[in-house]
Amino acid sequence: MKPIVRSVSCTVITIFFLLFATAFKVADNPGKKSYAHTSHTSSSVKTTANKIASALIAAEATCLYDSMDLKSCGLSEKAFEYAYKGYRYLVNHHLLIRNDVISICDFSQSSRSKRLYVVDLEQKKILINTYVAHGRKSGSEFAKSFSNNAESHKSSLGFYITQQTYYGDHGLSLKIRGLEKGFNDKAYKRNIVIHGSEYVGPDFLSMNKFCGRSFGCPAVPSAETDQLIQTIKNGSCLFIYYPTKKYITKSKILNG
Repeated sequence: MKPIVRSVSCTVITIFFLLFATAFKVADNPGKKSYAHTSHTSSSVKTTANKIASALIAAEATCLYDSMDLKSCGLSEKAFEYAYKGYRYLVNHHLLIRNDVISICDFSQSSRSKRLYVVDLEQKKILINTYVAHGRKSGSEFAKSFSNNAESHKSSLGFYITQQTYYGDHGLSLKIRGLEKGFNDKAYKRNIVIHGSEYVGPDFLSMNKFCGRSFGCPAVPSAETDQLIQTIKNGSCLFIYYPTKKYITKSKILNG
């Protein structure tokens, strides 16, 4: 049985935080004050409001994570929480064309695992759960090293927006645009794209210890490429996750 707190509906949690925020503002602004005091109070209110908003998003993420039973599919709760927080940031800043789905590559997992998740946030269900490769110089079975540099042959962490499709050496492929300076903003020029490959998936794993690796692209099983790309193309959110302290603390999207 899940803890009672985690079974509380998102609506109830939302009401709680809204009431708390309202009460705080009323209590902290009882009357006219000096300019200096008002300025300090305004800054304090803003800081508290940001903390409340962050806590609210985390609570919403927990509700969604539980309601979709994402744990049973192997997606870590922290990966989903960060993904959802960044997704909300992109929605609030009008950077997405499509708000219905979010794709998460959870590189904290082994490449033997189905660690790519396409989640429908409107219908609250997983649409696709499959394998995905990391860059060959990011690691062997597990990805551990990441880069934004050209010719690094490493994966790049952070948030992306899916772009248009095209047909290349790997057939139908999907361009992606990195949004985070210093982490993945060179991905487009590096030709980091989503494409199909025979070195990813159950057939390859039947003869190998772990999935093959790419030049940095999040390559997926060839048999599932068309469905995946058609599901997420043209302006949806993609998040490539690994719990590095540098990224978690310095990402402007996660800390915005």
